[in-house]
Amino acid sequence: MLSKELIAKLRHLEINTKKLVSDMLGGQYLSVFKGSGMAFSEVRPYQPGDEIRLIDWNVTARMNEAFVKIFSEERELTVFILVDLSSSLQFGSFLQSKAEVCAEVTAQIAFSAITNGDRVGALLFTDRIEKLLVPKRGRKHVMRLIADLMSYVPTGTQTNLSLALTALSHAISRRSVVFIVSDFLDQGFEDKLKVASKKHDLIPVVIEDSFERAFPSVGLVSFEDSETGERMLIDTSSPAVREQFRLQREQFFHARDQLFKRLNMDGVLLSPGEANGMALQQFFRARARRLRKTA
Repeated sequence: MLSKELIAKLRHLEINTKKLVSDMLGGQYLSVFKGSGMAFSEVRPYQPGDEIRLIDWNVTARMNEAFVKIFSEERELTVFILVDLSSSLQFGSFLQSKAEVCAEVTAQIAFSAITNGDRVGALLFTDRIEKLLVPKRGRKHVMRLIADLMSYVPTGTQTNLSLALTALSHAISRRSVVFIVSDFLDQGFEDKLKVASKKHDLIPVVIEDSFERAFPSVGLVSFEDSETGERMLIDTSSPAVREQFRLQREQFFHARDQLFKRLNMDGVLLSPGEANGMALQQFFRARARRLRKTA
């Protein structure tokens, strides 16, 4: 049974998301994500110039005349969302946490998909697989997905992207559009990401707070790693300390972005307190332009 507070939050999120999808994202989504492949449609007699590899030899043998297979684009699309529920997503230096951004963008993606008639599924993960929601269509399914995301209390605290990507290969067999919604504060998942990118259209949705790149000068501060529980006292008033932290984080984020680039993956960066709906729309537009150039 959902609490009244959660129902109110869900309704508010649905209203805002539907308006955003209707006003901005719907058309952009349709222009970027079409079919997931080519499906057999029919056969017709061979014509000069047809690709020889498309000849249907079984029909040709029966009809004593060459026939070729005709394919059409599959319109049905499966959208699958890997959602990070690790403790680091609870952080937020603004009035909004990374977890709230995560819920918003998941709702935007899911409603864009069902508006287009596509199926939507999700896998909630930490350092273990928390919950699997098989792909389905319709508003009722999406509302259940978002409700689970907003109310679920994970058993794990850390991030294991390798585990989530392995579970993805077992959860869906056909090629799908897969959004990975995470802060990507993990290491050692490169090989799994490479394997998954060959099978699916992977789109990293990076949730990042600006304080994760550099922190302000506010004196002695006790920091706690939300995933490991490790505590440390840091003198943020020291320029040398702040610069060391900034350089370390920049190296980490640069390595992550270069990995996405090597695997030819489009990604989008979202942050608490920002106009993330607009950022998602701009991402869709940029992706559409890139696909037109490579078509």
